[in-house]
Amino acid sequence: MKKKNLVIFLPSIEGGGVEKNAFIITNYLAEKMSISVITASKEFKNKFDNNIEFISPRLGIWNSFGRKTKYLVCLFLLLKKYLKKKNFLVMSFQANIYCIILCKILNIKVIVRSNSSPTGWANNFFKNIIFRTILKKANKVIVNSIEFKKQLNKKFSVDSKCIYNPLNIHEIKKKSKVKMSKIYKNKKSLKIINIGRLVDQKDQLTMLKALKLISKKIKFEAVIVGKGILKNKLENYVRRNNISNQVKFINFKQNVYPLINQADILILTSLYEGLPNVLLEAIALKKFPISTDCMTGPKEILYNGTGGLLFKIKDHEQLGRKIIYYLKNKQKCKIMLKKSYKGLNRFDKNLNLQKYLNEINKLI
Repeated sequence: MKKKNLVIFLPSIEGGGVEKNAFIITNYLAEKMSISVITASKEFKNKFDNNIEFISPRLGIWNSFGRKTKYLVCLFLLLKKYLKKKNFLVMSFQANIYCIILCKILNIKVIVRSNSSPTGWANNFFKNIIFRTILKKANKVIVNSIEFKKQLNKKFSVDSKCIYNPLNIHEIKKKSKVKMSKIYKNKKSLKIINIGRLVDQKDQLTMLKALKLISKKIKFEAVIVGKGILKNKLENYVRRNNISNQVKFINFKQNVYPLINQADILILTSLYEGLPNVLLEAIALKKFPISTDCMTGPKEILYNGTGGLLFKIKDHEQLGRKIIYYLKNKQKCKIMLKKSYKGLNRFDKNLNLQKYLNEINKLI
């Protein structure tokens, strides 16, 4: 029987939702077939099972470079892998267009997993042409929400397959019980958390503006967890607007679940997403979600606003009103949360990992 060989292409591991899903999917598939992972991020090797071949540059300096440099280095490693052994399928989680081009040149079958709505990354005429031309050359395109699938089909005429992010509620609850020092001081205050990279896409500034607006009306404590290029800008805003006693920043954590567990509500302010893990994780821990109605994912997770509160992108005034609504209508919000929690069975880990395996088996 011919052995099935799969190469996971993941050049830049940064600890976000994309990578978290990649770890789960890769380790599951490693139980079924021979797996190699190509990445420039050597420090995340321990996230993968020992039976997985880990292919990365010998020197660790590459991880200090930007994404595009890592993409080029990993494309070279993929070419090198091909020259040694030609019989494999590629599954790409990043740099999908570059990966498709190389795979088509080498006559390798390739599956790409597109991670966020084209609202965020196909925003000019030339990009649209490139994606419309190349994306459909992949043997299979996988997306993580139904809304995303519709958008991709409309924009690029790509018949993608929707597979939800694999959610392990049991593991989330278990990890949430790990002892961690308290991040909120006042028992009577509303405890707010936001988790994500500190970059334009995540738009934490809108949350800070909303908090400034309601800072004299309610008692709250807010925590922003993450790292990124906008950290200084966000911290400066907090200082200038005299909300330093109510807002604090915590660096990125491998295990954020004990932090979520201490909160009352999670706020997502993204401009665009694919299917935001952090919303699913907050709901799994029965924390009330308030999210932008961004493309794509939140509306689908929150049943169009009946399983949590949605607000318009960048509308800090509306977000402020939603936070106050939660405080004044906790019983109604409890019913909404119950609905979204019940709906988490759509994202069951085993159900969705089996779907990945089925798609791969069709091509190997």
